[in-house]
Amino acid sequence: MNDGVMNETEGLSFEVLKSTFGEQDLFKDKTWLLSPRAFGLNRTQMKEIEVLGQACYDFYRALELLYVWSSEGKNLLRNRELLAPWVAEYLNRGKPESLVAYGLGKCVRGTLPPVIRPDLLLTDSGFAMTELDSVPGGIGLTAFLNALYGRIHGSDLVGCEGAKGEDMVDAFYRVLAAKAPNIHVPYIVILVSDEAETYRPEMEWIAKELRHRGRRVHVFHPDAVMPLGDSICVGIDGDPQAVDVVYRFWELFDLSNVSIAEYLLGQSNSGGVMGENLLPVVPPMRAFQEEKLGMALFHHRILEDFWREHLSKKSYAILKQTIPQTWVVDPVDLPPNAVLDAPFVNQKPIASWEQLIDAGKRERNLILKISGFHESAWGARSVVLGSDSSREEWEEAIWRAVRMASTSLHILQVYKKPKRVVHPVYNAKGSVVSMEGRVRLCPYYFVNEAKQNVGLRGILATLCPADKKIIHGMKDASLMPCVSCD
Repeated sequence: MNDGVMNETEGLSFEVLKSTFGEQDLFKDKTWLLSPRAFGLNRTQMKEIEVLGQACYDFYRALELLYVWSSEGKNLLRNRELLAPWVAEYLNRGKPESLVAYGLGKCVRGTLPPVIRPDLLLTDSGFAMTELDSVPGGIGLTAFLNALYGRIHGSDLVGCEGAKGEDMVDAFYRVLAAKAPNIHVPYIVILVSDEAETYRPEMEWIAKELRHRGRRVHVFHPDAVMPLGDSICVGIDGDPQAVDVVYRFWELFDLSNVSIAEYLLGQSNSGGVMGENLLPVVPPMRAFQEEKLGMALFHHRILEDFWREHLSKKSYAILKQTIPQTWVVDPVDLPPNAVLDAPFVNQKPIASWEQLIDAGKRERNLILKISGFHESAWGARSVVLGSDSSREEWEEAIWRAVRMASTSLHILQVYKKPKRVVHPVYNAKGSVVSMEGRVRLCPYYFVNEAKQNVGLRGILATLCPADKKIIHGMKDASLMPCVSCD
């Protein structure tokens, strides 16, 4: 089996799938094509995805070091001077002071996202990472799909079995409960904002599944949470219940719409020590971890020696191979003899971002998207593919990036075209058809802080029609888990 091609005569029936999804809504107001089988990955692909998880974890650790040292004016290298205050300025741009202070506070130093999810395109030359998500959607959905498709794929399904039998649901609980190590069965609340309402059903499902396993986990709207002394509480059966751990399901651009957020930020600045009189919030509200421009910083020529010093040779090589060349769109005035660190136009360097408007179709094989801390920064809302746009659309996108730069930076990234694959799906009548499409893979890595490593517990595949250049969840796509097929 290669590239996701599977035996169409086997798998889950259309009736079973329709009935199962009819009983359980995983995404609000979202539908997709159903498939009888999981998406197949060969041994080489699985190995690459497994080792990528540790590289992503190492990247987050090095990024924190870069951000903190840049903020404090410290030297970035061991044997020569390299100061880069502009890194912190990039990552802080447009953020409220309280959020910046939180992200640099000593009480949250060393805290990383407990679940790491890169977005990977399957190309002819391997995987291309287009994003690294610290507040990933799809955790509950992928866990649900793992349980459903595990009926036919068994232990070959990625995430069906892990270390000591830990599945994706148990892994999610583990990384949250680890934030309250002195409490036998901590009370955990998952707070889902209005902006993230689409993902509430999957969070409800995973919380219900954990309660069936004897865990105390509930989903609430942030408005249902109230401060009470040094704690926050929610109402359970009419009585206030103190919360031990908060899992926030909102991105930080949404901060002003989350009533409890300012309390949590203020609490972190009160001088407490992580784990002592400070409510654990995961993922930590550290805005630099939600910026896509981290990928541009990784490729920045001035910072190359920093990454080589603070990443292992293996992690550096994996990231260099997987992250496409990326640039920060920062419009600045240059002296006459200077050029931008940017793509070439007409095979020549450019001195202003506006010159990209004149790039030819081939030179516009670039993705332009907002870096973070903006309502259009998640999903595919701000994504523009230059080679798939008219000159007018491309020009408008460039000018928008330039105009927004004072508060919201954009990044440019070389577009790696996904390869065509074939996989069986059900059509509207319930018949199996072969769908030719392109695939995005979202592996979910769960952090083990004590061992400073990660474990892969599931991979969500999104198969879109072949004519779609930008891959994301859509009604004519198919969502499925992944299986190791050799």
